[in-house]
Amino acid sequence: MFFLLFFCLSPLYAAEQNSGESDQQINDFSLAGYADKGKKSWDISGKSADIFTEVVKLQDVTGNLYGEKEDIKLTANRGDFNKIDGKVSLKDDVVITTSSGAKLTTDSLDWDRKNQLVSTSDVVNIAKENMLTTAQGAIGQPDLNKITLQKDVKVDINPAPDKKQPEGNLKDKIAITCDGPLEIDYQNNIATFKNNVKVDNDGLLILSDAMDVYFVRAKDDGAAVGTEVTALGSKIDKIIARGNVKITRGQNVSYSDEAVYNGLSKKITLKGQPRLIIYSTEDLNASFGNQGPL
Repeated sequence: MFFLLFFCLSPLYAAEQNSGESDQQINDFSLAGYADKGKKSWDISGKSADIFTEVVKLQDVTGNLYGEKEDIKLTANRGDFNKIDGKVSLKDDVVITTSSGAKLTTDSLDWDRKNQLVSTSDVVNIAKENMLTTAQGAIGQPDLNKITLQKDVKVDINPAPDKKQPEGNLKDKIAITCDGPLEIDYQNNIATFKNNVKVDNDGLLILSDAMDVYFVRAKDDGAAVGTEVTALGSKIDKIIARGNVKITRGQNVSYSDEAVYNGLSKKITLKGQPRLIIYSTEDLNASFGNQGPL
């Protein structure tokens, strides 16, 4: 890989050069990297830049990563480009958008181009399909296909709208919170929640130590005829809750070591010394182990 730097000199160049604040000040700064075959792999630009010995301080920053399957755009009000290790620190109104439709917003972000990682300790908001995620701190791939949210996690999953219900069905909305971390793997359609996990879905409350949420995969040859199959976040395939599981629906409460919720049938299977407190059998729809539903 090789790099190309091009810019226009500012009229303030001579004055700034002797001021001690920076070695140079320039307008329209741009830096790009190219792969071996001459294809641009990344670039970063700013409307203005103060160039120091090791760092270039940019204003109105735009960065791009050009991948084989997806392009990624990063923007911020300002940022620092380290000339030694190539790392970029973005600050103020930081936004990552991907060509697949994901969007991350935060106040600051470190972009490690060499290791293909982005990270922040600030509050993060991620929107992808109909899944909205908020957390404190994050680290993951720039394309957001694999990312770990550190703590104070909240995920809102809204039902995919249709012609009859353009705003979705309120009963199908799911809110999941946990102390963190949350590991999201969009490529394999799974999200793993850890520590004090809580699921709230129209009167159904699930509490557990950890939880794996599996989403229906994108359309493929294995999809059943007539089955609506969409991208991650649009529809839950199943939920596996593990450790100190407590499920509440109305006045009915169950306790178990593990519980499996089937998103299609809406049935819950309890495993590992299950115990139920039943005040009403209405709409309970639970089962023990491999037995049939109650």
